[in-house]
Amino acid sequence: MSRLSLQDKLAILSDAARYDASCASSGTTRRDSKDGKGLGSTEGSGICHAYAPDGRCISLLKILMTNFCIYDCAYCVNRVSSNTRRARFSVEEVVTLTLEFYRRNYIEGLFLSSGIIRSPDETMGDMVRIARTLREEHHFRGYIHLKTIPDADPKLIEEAGLLADRISINVEMPTDHAVKAYAPEKDPDQIRGAMRDTRQRLDAAKERSFRGKRPAKFAPAGQSTQMIVGADGSTDATILTHSTRLYSDYRLRRVYYSAFSPIPNATAKLPLIKPPLQREHRLYQADWLMRFYGFEAGEITAARPDGNLDLDLDPKLAWAIAHRDSFPVDVNRADREALLRVPGLGTKTVGRILTSRRHRTLRWDDLARMGANLKAARPFLTALDWRPRALTDAADLRARFAPPPEQLTLI
Repeated sequence: MSRLSLQDKLAILSDAARYDASCASSGTTRRDSKDGKGLGSTEGSGICHAYAPDGRCISLLKILMTNFCIYDCAYCVNRVSSNTRRARFSVEEVVTLTLEFYRRNYIEGLFLSSGIIRSPDETMGDMVRIARTLREEHHFRGYIHLKTIPDADPKLIEEAGLLADRISINVEMPTDHAVKAYAPEKDPDQIRGAMRDTRQRLDAAKERSFRGKRPAKFAPAGQSTQMIVGADGSTDATILTHSTRLYSDYRLRRVYYSAFSPIPNATAKLPLIKPPLQREHRLYQADWLMRFYGFEAGEITAARPDGNLDLDLDPKLAWAIAHRDSFPVDVNRADREALLRVPGLGTKTVGRILTSRRHRTLRWDDLARMGANLKAARPFLTALDWRPRALTDAADLRARFAPPPEQLTLI
C-alpha cells in the first residue's frame, strides 16, 4: 500500500468531514493576539474573520483526524464495513496544517472530528493533544471546535472543554430506537450522560468561588449536537420535539440537522430514496422559530396530518395560512408575540416596529424601510394605509406562495 502524501490525506479527510454539520464560532469569548503574544483570534475586525448572516464562522479548517472507524453505524460513510479510501493524520500534521492555513489567511480556526481508532480513549486523547499543542505550545488563540466521543474517559472530555471554544456530542438520531437499530454499538444513555456532564461543567464554569475567584473557562461557546434526519422513519414532529428536550435539558447552543444520503454498500434496512435537502432546510427554519419566535414543535407541525413540515412553504408561512383566524395583525397595536408570528417580519424588524410606533403611526412604506418582506406579509397585517381586505381569506392563498409545478424529466 503506497504512503499517502499530506495533500492526499487532506483531500480525503476534508471531504469526509462534510458530513459533520456543526461548525459555528458564534458565542465564544473575545480572545485575540493584539498584544503581540500568541497567534490567531476569535474576534475583531481586520483579522480575516468572515461571518454568515446567522453568525456562523465560515472559514474553519474542517477535517477528520481519521476516517478509520471501529464502529459500523449503518448511516455513516466511514463505518468499518464501508469500502472507502482511508487516511489518518498524525497529531503533528493537524497542528501544522492549522497553523500554516491560518498564517496564509485561509482560516480562522479549526473544526476537528474523527472516526474511532482502536478505542474511544485513544482517539479522544489524540484530539486533546492537538488542541493542547495548539494552545500551549503555539499559543494559538483562534477558534477550536472539537467533536467529542461520549464513551471516552470523562476526564478527556473535560480537558477538551478547557482547550476548545465549543465541544459537541452527537445524539446521532431522533429516537433511542433508531440509534439501537442503526448504530447498535452506541448507547443513547451514555450519550446523554456525557451531554449532562458537559452541561454541569458549563454551569460550574459560570460560578465564582466564595472569594470571587473565577473558575477556568470551559467551552465558552457552549456545546452543540448533530442529528441525522431521514435515515429512519421519524417524522418532523418527532425530530423537533426531541430537539426541544435537548435544548431544555442540556442548554445547547445549536442542534444541527444532517440530511441522510444513501451510501454505497449501505445496510439493506436503510431507505433507498434520498430525502430532499429541502427537508433539512425546513427543519432549520422550524428550529429557528422555536428558539427565537415563541413557536412550539407541535403547532409548527400540526398543519399536516403526517406530522411533517410542508416542503413547499417555510414553516412560519404554512402556520399562518393554517391559522388565518389570527390575522390580519395591526402593526400599530399588536404586541410583540403577535408580530413575531406575521410572515415576513423578523425579530429585528419587529423591534424596529415597536420602537418607531411610539412616536408615529406606521404606514406600508415604513415597513419596507424597516426590512419587512412585504410580499410575504401582505395578507397578514394592516397598517395606517393598508388593509388586505379579502386577501387573507382567499381560497388560493397557499397557491400564491407555493412554487409553480415543474415538468420532470424521465432521464
